Amino acid sequence: MTTADGVTPPGAVPPTKAARHAAITRALVREPIRSQGELAAALAEEGLHVTQATLSRDLVELRAVRIRLPDRTLAYAVPGEGGNRTPQIEDAEQLAARLARLCAELLVTAEASGNLVVLRTPPGAAQFLASAIDHSVMPGVLGTIAGDDTVLVISSETDGGQAVAQRFLDLAGGREYARDTKDET
Repeated sequence: MTTADGVTPPGAVPPTKAARHAAITRALVREPIRSQGELAAALAEEGLHVTQATLSRDLVELRAVRIRLPDRTLAYAVPGEGGNRTPQIEDAEQLAARLARLCAELLVTAEASGNLVVLRTPPGAAQFLASAIDHSVMPGVLGTIAGDDTVLVISSETDGGQAVAQRFLDLAGGREYARDTKDET
C-alpha cells in the first residue's frame, strides 16, 4: 500500500505474495475467521485488498482448513509450527504463555542499548525464540533478527530497549536487568 505521493507508510503490508500469506496467517491465528469475506475484511484493515479468487488460492497454498470451534461453528485455521500439523487458532494468552515458557527455558542473558536488545540463547535456539517473539503480542517490539545463539530485538521506542530487556528477563523467571557498570567516561 502506498500513498498518493508513492510513499509506503510505516507498518504497511507490501503487495507481495509472501507478505499476503503472512498477513493471512496472522489473521487466522489472531481471531476466528469463519468465511473468506471475513478474511478479506481483516486483510483490508491492514491495508491489503485481495479478490476472493486470490484468497481461495492462498488458503489452499497455506494448507488452511476449516475446524470446528467450541461453539460448534467452523473457522479457518493454519497448521502450527514445529511439524505440528494440527490446525490451531492461538489467542494472545496462549502466545504469551508459550513465549514465557521459551524464555524460561532458552534465555541466557538480555542486554539493551537504546532501542535494541540482544538476547543470548544456547547454540541453535535463537531462531526458535525469535519466531516465538515475532508471533507473540509483546508490546513495544517491532521485530527480531536471529543468528545461531543471539537474537536482536528491535523496540518501537527509541529508548525502550531496557524496558523490553527487563520484560524478557521477567518472563525468564523474574531476574533483574543488570546494567553494565563499567567506566562510562
